[in-house]
Order: sequence, then structure tokens, then C-alpha cells
Amino acid sequence: MESPKKPLVFAYYVTGHGFGHATRVVEVVRNLIQAGHDVHVVTAAPDYVFTYEIQSPKLFIRKVLLDCGAVQADALTVDRLASLEKYVQTAVVPRASILSTEVEWLKSIEADLVVSDVVPVACRAAADAGIRYCPMPPFRDTVDVPLVVRRLHKSRAEVRKELGIGEDIKVLIYNFGGQPAGWKLKKEYLPDGWMCLVCGASEGQELPENFVKLPKDVYTPDLIAASDCMLGKIGYGTASEALAYKVPFIFIRRDYFNEEPFVRNMLECFQCGVEMIRRDLLTGHWAPYMERALTLKPCYEAGTNGGEVAAKVLQDTAIGKHRTPCKLSGPRRLRDAIVLGYQLQRVPGKDISVPEWYTLAQNELNIRTPSPDNNTIQGSSFIKETEDFEILHGDHHGLPDTIAFLKNLAELHALNNPGNRSKQHSREQLAVAALFNWEEEIFVARAPGRLDVMGGISDYSGGLVLQMPIREACHVAIQRNHPSRHKLWKHTQARQHTERQGPMPVLQIVSFGSELSNRAPTFDMDLSDFMDGERPISYEKAYQYFAENPSQKWAAYIAGTILVLMTELGVRFEDSISILVISAVPEGKGVSSSAAIEVATMSAVAASHGLDIAPRDLALLCQKVENLVVGAPCGVMDQMASACGESNKLLAMVCQPAEVLGLVEIPPHIRFWGFDSGIRHSVGGADYGSVRTGAFMGRKIIKSMASEQLKSSLSKNNTSQPVNGINSGEMDDDGIDFLENEASLDYLCNLSPHRYEASYVNRLPEILQGNDFIENYVHHDDSVTIIDKKTLLCRELMYQCHYGYNSCGLGSHGTDKLVELAQEMQHSKLSKFESGTLYGAKITGGGSGGSVCVIGKNLLRSSEQILQIQQKYKAATGFLPFVFEGSSPGAGKFGYLKIVIRSCSQLK
Repeated sequence: MESPKKPLVFAYYVTGHGFGHATRVVEVVRNLIQAGHDVHVVTAAPDYVFTYEIQSPKLFIRKVLLDCGAVQADALTVDRLASLEKYVQTAVVPRASILSTEVEWLKSIEADLVVSDVVPVACRAAADAGIRYCPMPPFRDTVDVPLVVRRLHKSRAEVRKELGIGEDIKVLIYNFGGQPAGWKLKKEYLPDGWMCLVCGASEGQELPENFVKLPKDVYTPDLIAASDCMLGKIGYGTASEALAYKVPFIFIRRDYFNEEPFVRNMLECFQCGVEMIRRDLLTGHWAPYMERALTLKPCYEAGTNGGEVAAKVLQDTAIGKHRTPCKLSGPRRLRDAIVLGYQLQRVPGKDISVPEWYTLAQNELNIRTPSPDNNTIQGSSFIKETEDFEILHGDHHGLPDTIAFLKNLAELHALNNPGNRSKQHSREQLAVAALFNWEEEIFVARAPGRLDVMGGISDYSGGLVLQMPIREACHVAIQRNHPSRHKLWKHTQARQHTERQGPMPVLQIVSFGSELSNRAPTFDMDLSDFMDGERPISYEKAYQYFAENPSQKWAAYIAGTILVLMTELGVRFEDSISILVISAVPEGKGVSSSAAIEVATMSAVAASHGLDIAPRDLALLCQKVENLVVGAPCGVMDQMASACGESNKLLAMVCQPAEVLGLVEIPPHIRFWGFDSGIRHSVGGADYGSVRTGAFMGRKIIKSMASEQLKSSLSKNNTSQPVNGINSGEMDDDGIDFLENEASLDYLCNLSPHRYEASYVNRLPEILQGNDFIENYVHHDDSVTIIDKKTLLCRELMYQCHYGYNSCGLGSHGTDKLVELAQEMQHSKLSKFESGTLYGAKITGGGSGGSVCVIGKNLLRSSEQILQIQQKYKAATGFLPFVFEGSSPGAGKFGYLKIVIRSCSQLK
């Protein structure tokens, strides 16, 4: 690298989280120093990471903790809330002091350039000190560089000789970066003839004889290059060194790691990666992955001098030279992808100009394709869109999203031919291509989300609710095959133990939209995992099974339907099952995305296995999936609306537990809209759960009070004694009837407001600690929530539940703003002059964010006002809310489709 005449001074801030950032920076710093510059590294990472590779008086290490990085529950799992809390304490609370110190220090060393490797405060400190800096967050003027890889110092033979390992021994390096894995390692995890080198083992960790604990300051590049394969978490550092040294990499997916799709694609492109699911890592089922890794032939031949190139870029920036990448360069596209990906996650397909080259799987599969009115669909369009399939059973009902789904299936079938594949096809698409035996029958089910028009959180209290199935729906395609004919992914093959007698039934699932939701796109398991001897496993064990891997917890909504059918109906699944899930019901918007997935999946499973389950019964079974397998304390109205609803009708039901009163035709002059507030709702959230818990605790207290009073009233020995302020001897038959009903109160809503006010409101404790409740009442009689012993129950909670979400802590500023805007529009002078077009608005579903339901006249003027509310909300919050409008049939009304590729059906 050509040096400027005057040596430069660089202040290089590096996060101390893990070793990945520091080890990349080492190469850049080494090249800067080699060019004659002084580099001051500001970090909390260990010194040896830098000093092993760089022995120079021009390297200055300043140990300061300015960025805490992420708090990790283990080497793979980030605790996001704890990370934010720690960052606040580390960098936000002392921010003024930090800036003052850093500005003074930067001036003292006369820095020419400040570089920040994800240490945010460094950028502000540089700006305050009047020094150039290269800010990472905007990704401005990014430049493509080769892989940044540390140099090798020893050959494979030298490393093995020092470790006393012969060439006849296969070596696995166990490398989880700077985070100690902490998992117990057992001798049987390794096949015979293998040895494992363990990086980052804790001080007191005992290892079996075939595992070798490496020193903390060991230089890992030499060891990686001397190994036959590597096992670790996916990351830029480990992936780049695996590629550079052509060492097969068995990687574990990381939760909430946004770089993963890029790194994974690179590993797969150069035949260097094998994914291991976390369950197999923890249970020691390593051998099949290691055997698979040895068959790979890594073929990366591009540059590995990224450190040198990056150093040159920094040098040029420090002396005032600027590089502007071309519009279609890789870095510019990466920058756009990050920004666009964030925006698309918030508002899928709305208010955004997407570059032609940037296409997500969700867009490719037309999941958010606008649905025209049914009268615009011509009969010929269905034939055109499904020319590749013959429908053996069922009807598409003229639903555009179903037609699009079938068209997408045909496109995915085409990918089964390797000649039709390209790099533009996503991992999800390729997984589906290898999911089905396309010549066999496939079953398709559909279930919509729902808009909560009335009822909300009263479903678990037994209240009356009105629900409208929305246009957006989830489609599930399913196929069953004998295990001997089932197409197995490599992950599934890895779990097929050779000692078993014949192939075993497995479950394989692909869920589209993983790029947007930051989760694993595929899931597979042996169906025998759902068995405990001759009986299905308990729901508690199933919950733990899915909860152990957060990136695959989503599969509980789908696979859980199978366990519930096994447990509740005694169904036995002897065939393998393949499932594809594509949902247009957005997650976290309060429109029941989870219920749509559960209902569509169970409908498809039932259809493919010849089970005749009434829609109401199916909804109740799906509620068990969410309550007992997923662990979310929802009521049943979501599943009922998705299963039993009908297009352009409101499902009226009393949730005791799920009694349908009827379907209310929506008058043609009335219309409903749903506004997404942009604030993610979760039925599993603490607010929803605490309100539900409080309601059940309150019911138990009232039942106890009523039972005590009834017992005293009926006691001949105490007829003249006042009980709780009431003379029991004067109580009439009506009073006795009231007490009998309240002593056996099954649903809280069956307690009338006037009885609550007259007999109980003043007798409930103002505040009750959870542990005091347990001591006095033992249990709150709700099977899906647990009382936090430290939680306080306020007596107003139940009463306020009756009146509004905000009163019981389930409101949000976003939903409040939307309701406020609707009210302003409703009561505006122009609206009054036009006799009003909007009638009202309310938060929906479980609250704590999500969506708002607006009701109004079915007029063009109403639509114009809805658009105005949308724009005003964006102006106030910066978020353009998606508007839900339109309705579609529930799963029961839709039924199911049985389809087969047309060419195959013609051969039969």
C-alpha cells in the first residue's frame, strides 16, 4: 500500500463483543501500521487479539468500555432486552462524560481519522472534536473489498506436530468465537478416529479424552487451517477463514443475526457450509454432519487481502480522497438492501420504491398482491393461472390469493429441475422444490386473519365478540408419503440413525417470509420425537422442545397441530409429512396471524389424513396448540373467526367456551377498515398475560367471597349474624340465587356490572401481592397463565377491563393516535356537513399495539378520509400504516383443495 508523505494517526474504536470484530480489525490495523501510520485501538477486547499478530511501537491499545455489545443467554442467543438495558447503563447514562473524555483524548493524539466498528459514540465524539470519521450506520460510500482474513503463521503439519496429532486422525475445531459455549461435551459426540479442538472453554470445564482444551490466547487461524472441518456459529470471521483455508464449516444458525443470509449464501455458493440444527448440536448428534462436511470441496479462489484494501480506503479517506461506488455495485446494493429490508419489514410493499434488483421472496410469491373484487375475476383467469394443476377436489372460490398460491406452487415445481435454478432463487424456494414428491397429490387449505370489531380481550372472560375474517390469509400445502418414498433434506438424513430398521416418518416444514422475520426458514423433526413410549409426549415437554431454539420456535404453531391431534383425537401419524406455509397475514399487527397459521395447518393435516373435524371443534383444538404448545395465553375468538367466519359477515359468538350465535351480514352501506399502528403486538407479551392473570385472580376472589357469604347465609346457627356487612337472616331467595351463581362463576362476564358494584367492588383489596393471593386462594384456575408472586393485582383492574384497554395497560401511543385521528375526522366540520362518514374507531385484539378498527359508511368519501388518516399518521409518527380492508371466507367455508400436477394426472 502506497503511503502518503506524512504518517497519519488513526483512532480505531472496536466493540469488545466477541472476537469477530476485533479479529477483522487486526488485519486492517496491521496494514495501516505497515504503511507507516500510528493506530490507537480503543476497545474492551483482550490485548492478545491484537498483539499476537502486531508487534509494533505504532500500535497503541487503550482499554475502555464504550460499547457493551449484545448480552447473550448463550453463544447463539441474544437477550435483546438485557442488551438494551446494559447499553443504557454503559453508554447512554454516562454519555456526556464519555463524550467529554473522548473529545479531549482525540484532540490530544491529534487524530486524522476516527474509525468506528459498531461503537456508536465514536462518531459523535469525532464530530465534536472536528475530526474526520467513517460512520458505519448510514453505510455511505461503501466499497467492495475482498475477504478480510488473518494470515497463517504455521503450516498444517507444524500445528499437528505441536499438538501431537497424526495425519491419520480427523480433527474438528469447535469454535464459537469470544463467547464460551458452556455446553457439556461428551466422548460419544465424536466418531471413532476423530479429535476435537475446543476454543473458548471455561476455566473449570472438564473435557473428555477426545476433546482438547485450547488456551484462551491461541491463534485460531493456524488451527482452523490444520483441521478437517470446523463447527461453530455462523459469522463473517469464521466464514471468511473457512473459505480462505478451504475448511468445511458446520455452522449453527444465530438468532437475530441480520448478516446471516449473506454469509450463508457465500458459504453455500463456494461449497463450504453445512447447517446443523441446534437440537442436534446440544444432543451430540454430530457424526452425520461431520461425514457430510468431509464430502464438500470448498472452491473459493477470490481475494483474501481485504485488510489491505480496507486500510487503503481508510488512508485515502483520511487525506480527503473519496470513493463513490457505482449505482449497481455490491456495496451500494448491500446498503440499499439493509435500508429497504428494514422498511419492507415495517410496511410490506407500501410507500416505497424498490430497486429492480432487490426482490424478496415475499414479493416474488405475490403474497401481498392486491385482491380485486370477485366480479372482476373472469372464468378464464382461473384456467390460465392453474394450467399446471388439476384440481381433484374442492373449489378456489374465485379467491385471487388462492389462484396466486397455485401459480406459485407451479413455479416452485419448475425449480425441481436444477436447470431452472439460479442464484436469484431464495433458500426458501429451493427448499420447497426439494420438499414435495411433485408427481403425488398435494392438499391445500386456507385460513384468514380476523379484524376484531367488538370483544377484544373479553374472549377469555366469556364475553360476546364480533369478528370479521379479513382478505389476507394463510395458505398451507401438505403432502404425506410413506417414509421409504419421502424426499429427505440433508438435515433429516442426519437424524435417520443407521441402526434403525428402515426409514422413520419425519416432518419437514418450509415457512416463507423468514428473511423478514429473522428466523430459520425450515424446520424438520422425527415424528417419533412426539412420542414417549406408546403415548404422545406431554404438552409441557413439547413446549420445552420448541422453546429451546428461539429461531425455530415458530414451528410450534405448525407442528403443534400434529401433537394436539395425536393427544386429543388419538390420531397416529405413520407417514412422513411435508408442509409449506405461506401467509399474507402480517405478524404482530393484531389480526391473528398465528390463528390463521394454526387453522390452515390443522385443516390441511385433517384433509390429507381423512379426518372430518367440524370448524368449531377444529378452532378449539387450535387454541390448545397456542395455549399449550406455543405457550401463548390467548382466548378462542381468533381461531373461531378464522375457522368459522364467512366473507362479508361478522361472526357473533359468546366465548363460553365458543358458542356461535350467528353470522351477521354486514349491511352494504357499512364498511370496516383496520389500521396497522406499526407497534408490534404479541399475545404472548407480559401486558396481555398479566391482564388475563388479573382477571382470573379477581374471579377467584369473587367466587370465594360469594361462597363464604352463601355458606354463612344458609347456616342455621348464624342466621342473625351479619356477614360482610349483610344480615344473612334478612337475605331473600333472589339474594341466595345471586350468591349461588357467583359462587360457581364460570366466566367473569357473567357477573353483571351492577352486582359487581353493589356487592364486591368495595370489598376487593386495593392491592394484592401475587404470593399473598397464592397463600389465600392457592390457584387462580387458569391453565394457561402463571401467577408471578411479585405481581400486584389492583382491584380496579377487572372493572377497568370492562371499559377499556388503556385502563388495564394494553393501550399504546400508536393506537391512541389512530383513534384520535379517526375521531378528529369524524367530528370535523366538513364531515358533519356531509352527514358524517366515519362512525368510530377502537383498538383491536389483545392490544399493546397492533391494529385499530374503524367503522364507517361504504362511500368513496369514507375511503378518502381513510387515506387522509393514513397520511396524517405518517406525518405524526413517520410510519405509513397498512390498511386492511375487505373480507374472505373462513377455513370451514373454503374447505380444501386436492391437486396434482397436470402432466402426472394425465399419465394416471
